[in-house]
This record gives sequence, structure tokens and C-alpha cells, in this order.
Amino acid sequence: MIKYVIKRLFYAIPVFLGITFTVYLLINLAPGGPLSILAASGEMSLSDLEALKASLGLDKPVLVRYFLWLADLLHGNLGTSYRTSQTVSMMIGQRIIPSLLLTGTGIIGAIIIGIPLGVVSACKPNSIWDHISTFVAFIGASVPNFFLSLLLIYVLAVKMKLFPTSGMYSAGTGGDWKDLLYHLALPAFVCGIQPIGNYIKQTKSSVLEVLNEEYIKTARSKGLRNVVIVIKHAFRNSLIPIVTTLSLSVPFLIGGAVVTEQIFAWPGIGSLMITAITSRDYPVIMGVAVLICVVVLVVNLILDLIYAALDPRIKFK
Repeated sequence: MIKYVIKRLFYAIPVFLGITFTVYLLINLAPGGPLSILAASGEMSLSDLEALKASLGLDKPVLVRYFLWLADLLHGNLGTSYRTSQTVSMMIGQRIIPSLLLTGTGIIGAIIIGIPLGVVSACKPNSIWDHISTFVAFIGASVPNFFLSLLLIYVLAVKMKLFPTSGMYSAGTGGDWKDLLYHLALPAFVCGIQPIGNYIKQTKSSVLEVLNEEYIKTARSKGLRNVVIVIKHAFRNSLIPIVTTLSLSVPFLIGGAVVTEQIFAWPGIGSLMITAITSRDYPVIMGVAVLICVVVLVVNLILDLIYAALDPRIKFK
């Protein structure tokens, strides 16, 4: 087991380098640059712009800059924002909790509702629960987040005035937990509606497949109760594809709901990334990319260990 973990960690190194280099190359190939806004405004002379460019190291080739950035990263330095002059680690630290709160609430709600609905739908086909789960899955898969966000804001916030339109707390207040939940309700619902459709469909498909296995028929012939058959045998043996589907939510969980955060003005990682891309703030973009990349690689490793715990047939070599 330990050898397998070490082996996977070594495999993760070239993957991490490949991802970060690709992201660094792409953001540098994009039109414009960190100094384009200053150049367009005419507030700085050409010589001042060149001096600022040299001080930021932007006059060096892309490959050289990447390795300089990588050397700083190995020393625990994510760099300094071109836009705010704050350290990238501090900016991400300020945004990570709101993002985890928003997306975590949405995903946990989707798990609590989606997986039971998927199990019931598989066990009772063509029932009212099956129709409800199919409808919810259809809505989650087909309605875009931006449209649902704007619709909820217009109906529930603007017209009915039941919820606030944006922000994490009300202006001019201390911001207690009740005010936080009040602002969290709409964006968390939007974040949860799309994953819930995936969880319902994957759970239903996996449980249906297991229910057709011979050992399930044997368990039924022995007179075991249906609840015991579903929970102890069918659901447990269908967990691997379900866990895989859950793991796909991790980049979304860490990276934040970009569209939802923008529309609801939620101060998370997603809105930080959009601001950084718009202003060509390379250090911030790379800092967020590193965060998501590391978390996804670690989660994939943990996922393999979970597979082994769920299925004894899986062995590490």
C-alpha cells in the first residue's frame, strides 16, 4: 500500500508540471497583457512601461519566466498580484472559505437528495418517485446555471423580495450566521441543482445494474427483506461508480462556481479567477490553477484507496 502511494505521488509530478506549464503558456499567449490597460490609458510613458515590464520580469521569455515561477513555488511563494500588490496566497486564503461554503452546501444538498432519489427510483421503476427523480435530473442537466440564477433573482429577489439579490452579507451589518444563510440560499440552490441530476442518474444506473445480478436474485429467493437487499447488497456494490461521480465535483468544489459567484457577487475563488483573467493577473491565475491541480491529484489518489476499501478484488501491485 505504501509503495503504491509513493509510486502514484511520483506519477503526479510530471502531471502537475504538464498542467501548470500548459496553463502558464496559454495565459501568456492570450491577447493583451498585465500592462495593456496602463498602455491604453496613456497614464504612463513608454519608458515607464518598459521599466515596469522589466521590474515584473515580463521582458523575459515565457519558458524562463515559468521556471522562475516554479522555483518560487518550490519555496512556498505563489507570487504577488500585479493588480493589488497583495500576496497570492493571502488573496486565495481570503476567498477559499466563501467558495467552500457556497459549493460545499450545494454539493452536500445534492448528495443528500440525489443519491436517495436515485436508489428509490431504481427500486421502484415507473413510480411517482421515479417520475420525480427523472424530472429533477432533467432540470439539473438542461437548465444553464446563469439562466436559473437570473430567473431566481428576478422572481424571488426582485419581484417577491424573499431573498437578497447579491453579496454574502447585508450592507452595514455585522454579518451573523442568519444573515449568511439568508444570502446563501439562492446561490447554493443553483450550485446544487446541476450535480443533483448527475447523482440521480448515476445512482439509478448503478443500482439497477446490481439489482439484475444473480446474487441479488439468490438473496430474494432466501426471503431476505427488500430493504436489507437494497442497502446491504445492491447499494454497497454500486458505490464505485457513484464515488467516481462524486469525485468529479471536487474541481468545482475548490475552484468555485464561476458563473454563480459572478452573478450573485459572491466573494469566492471563481470570481477571483474571472477578475484575474480579465486583468491578466498571471500570478493569481497560476495560484488558483495550482490549488485546483493539487487538490484534484490528491483526491484521485484517495479515490483509488477508496476503491480498494469498497471492492476487495482490487489489489495494489
